[in-house]
Amino acid sequence: GDHQDLCNFTTKALHIQLDSLPEVPSLVEVPCLTAQLDDAFLSMARDHISRLGAVASRPPVQVEELLERPGAILVRWCKVDEDFAPRDFRLQYRRGAAGHFEDAYVGSECEFIVLHIDPHMDYQFRVCARGDGRQEWSPWSVPQLGRTTLIPHEWSLGLDCYSLSSRRNIALRNDSLQHEVLYSKAPTYHPGQTLTFRVETAGASDRRDSIGVCVRKVDGLESLQREGAVCMSSSGAVFVNGKEMTNQLPPISPGSAITFDMELVSL
Repeated sequence: GDHQDLCNFTTKALHIQLDSLPEVPSLVEVPCLTAQLDDAFLSMARDHISRLGAVASRPPVQVEELLERPGAILVRWCKVDEDFAPRDFRLQYRRGAAGHFEDAYVGSECEFIVLHIDPHMDYQFRVCARGDGRQEWSPWSVPQLGRTTLIPHEWSLGLDCYSLSSRRNIALRNDSLQHEVLYSKAPTYHPGQTLTFRVETAGASDRRDSIGVCVRKVDGLESLQREGAVCMSSSGAVFVNGKEMTNQLPPISPGSAITFDMELVSL
């Protein structure tokens, strides 16, 4: 009977939301009871507890760092229990301080960029881990608060030769005869940031096709191969201020990723 009660207790505990538990009082507020128990009972209790679970002073992993990104937050976590051997991590987040946590990532990495974050809104992040060879997840870390002040990168509306996704972060050029540069909605790329363009699919290429960054928007141009811009053409040629450089990169193809790092330099 006692053993079944213990099993019922642990089964019920698996379904309790740890973030909804009452606050743990300080030791001076807790009455203390002392009892003398014989060694046989202690041995039996220790045996039951070791089979059903373990007592830990803190969760084995915790959120270590929250870094703002445009329309996103980079979450990094670390292991704080040296004896714990994690196989997988599980990251969850929720908007504000109420509502349900949603899964953002499950895997073996120790960082993940959570996308589609609304700027200037508080989000809570928590992480847990699964030990090697075990099915159950560890207790959740204490939720950490994060926010981003950076607005997401979006393409600008209004060009007939491009179709945009609902979040305006994916652009598809149609077969229109018009050939015009598609700019971002706002200057959202700043020094110290990394910007990556991913190519999902590619059709017939044109020598004017380019992906890059520029210092100002100039309407009516057919290509970024111009003054005030750094870009890479679909053939892999690099252009700076409209001049082709000698270094040649691989041609752009489906699955290609082009990354720009920008930093301030003093001339």
